[in-house]
Amino acid sequence: MKLHLAEIAATVAPGAHAALLLDQAGWHGSNALLVPPNITLMPLPSKCPELNPVENIWQFMHDNVSLR
Repeated sequence: MKLHLAEIAATVAPGAHAALLLDQAGWHGSNALLVPPNITLMPLPSKCPELNPVENIWQFMHDNVSLR
C-alpha cells in the first residue's frame, strides 16, 4: 500500500490533491501507514457495497455475462 500511495502521489499534478476511496480491508487502515500530503484517504463504511463503485462492475457482469 505504501508503494501504491507513493506512485499515486507522484502522478498527481503539482498543486492538486487526490482523494482515494478505500474499502475496510485491514491493510487500508493501518495506523503505521504514511499518507503523502497530497492524498486524502476516504474509507467507505463497512457493509455498504452499494457505495463502492467496483461492486457495480460485478453486478453488471452478473446481469449481462453470467446468465448467457
